[in-house]
Amino acid sequence: MSDAFSSQTALVLFSGGQDSTTCLAWALSRFARVETLGFEYGQRHAIELACRDRLLDGIKGLREDWALRLGESHTLSIPTLAAVSETALTRDVAIAMGADGLPNTFVPGRNLVFLTFAAALAYRRGITDIVGGMCETDYSGYPDCRDDTIRAMQAALSLGMARKFELHTPLMWIDKAATWKLAHDLGGDGLVDLIREQSHTCYLGERGAQHDWGYGCGECPACSLRAKGWREFVAGR
Repeated sequence: MSDAFSSQTALVLFSGGQDSTTCLAWALSRFARVETLGFEYGQRHAIELACRDRLLDGIKGLREDWALRLGESHTLSIPTLAAVSETALTRDVAIAMGADGLPNTFVPGRNLVFLTFAAALAYRRGITDIVGGMCETDYSGYPDCRDDTIRAMQAALSLGMARKFELHTPLMWIDKAATWKLAHDLGGDGLVDLIREQSHTCYLGERGAQHDWGYGCGECPACSLRAKGWREFVAGR
C-alpha cells in the first residue's frame, strides 16, 4: 500500500470486465479493504455478472494480501434502466451509430445511475472512496465516461449526501494497451491471464470464441477496442 488511502475502504464498480478487474487490482494495491458492486440492469451481456465470482476467486489466488483485503461483493438490480432505454445493450438490435454521433450501445444515464446507487450503498457502509473504470481516452464516445461528468457527479453526490466522496478513475487518461500494461504492472502475467480467460467485455455476450485477448464476438466496439489494445500491448513488451 503506497499512498494516503492505505487505511481506508474503497467500493469498486465491478462489472466482470477487463476495465473493472484492472480497477479492482488497482484498489487492492492501495486500500486496506475493498468491496465490490455490480449491477443487473437487463443488459444483453448479463453473462458478465457470472464472471465476477470466478474473477474474485482468481484475484484471491494471485496474492495473499489481496485475498485478505477483499470484502463483501454486492449486486443491485435496477431493471428500470432497461425499461426506459432503447439501446443495443438492452434490446436485441444491431449495433449501429446514431444520428447524434453516438453508438446505440450508449445507455443514457447509466453511469450517473450507477454512481448514485454506489454512493448510496457506500454511505450506508461508511465508505467515501468509489472506484470506476470510466475512460475518455479509448472509448466509444459516451458522455457519462468523461472526466468532466465524473467530477460533476463527485460534487453532486458529496453535496447531496453531505459526505465528501472521492470518485477514482484510474483508467481515465490511458488507452486499452496501457490498461493491459497496468494490469501487468499490478499483478504480473497471472492477472493478465486471469483477465484474458475469465473477464467479459463483448456487448453481445458471446463466450463461445476464444481469442488471444479473451472471449467475445470479435466484431462489436468493445471487442474491437480490447483486441486492438492487446495487440499494441504485446507489440510493446
